[in-house]
Amino acid sequence: MPNNKVWLVIEKYVYTNSSASHSVKKTAYSVEEALEFKSALEKLNEQKDVSYFLASDVDTVMNNVISAHNKSVQNGTYYDKHPEIKRPVAVK
Repeated sequence: MPNNKVWLVIEKYVYTNSSASHSVKKTAYSVEEALEFKSALEKLNEQKDVSYFLASDVDTVMNNVISAHNKSVQNGTYYDKHPEIKRPVAVK
């Protein structure tokens, strides 16, 4: 288990006229693995009352978001998606 970071694929089932129930369907050790499993479950799902989502601890989620943001700033895709934000001028 790398770095003890765990992603859970949660199934949400909403009973008619009742509250929702949740259950863990898969434990994954990377967000990519969790997304693949969630996608497979969604493709197989034939029930209208069932949906899936990912969950993890706050530190894992924030580290993933921050890493993705920093990567997009570094490779320039952030500025392509947000033209209202000017690219910084490189200092020589």
